[in-house]
Amino acid sequence: MEKTESNQEVSEVATELPALTAADRCDVCGAQAFIRVVLASGDLVFCGHHGSANKDKLKPIAISWQDETDKLS
Repeated sequence: MEKTESNQEVSEVATELPALTAADRCDVCGAQAFIRVVLASGDLVFCGHHGSANKDKLKPIAISWQDETDKLS
C-alpha cells in the first residue's frame, strides 16, 4: 500500500469495490474503464491511458485506486 501526503494508506486494489465491466466508461473519452479512483467527493473511472495520465495528480488525494489494466492484453 502507498501513503498519501497525510500518511493515509491508499489501497492499490480495493476488494470491496465491484469489478469494472464493459459498461463502465472513461469519464474523459468514453472508452472502456479499467481504473476506478475513489475520492472523498466521489468516484472517477478512466481508461488505462487517462488513468496513467492523471495518476500523479490523483494518487495523493485518492482514498483507493482500483487498477484492472492487467485485463488488457
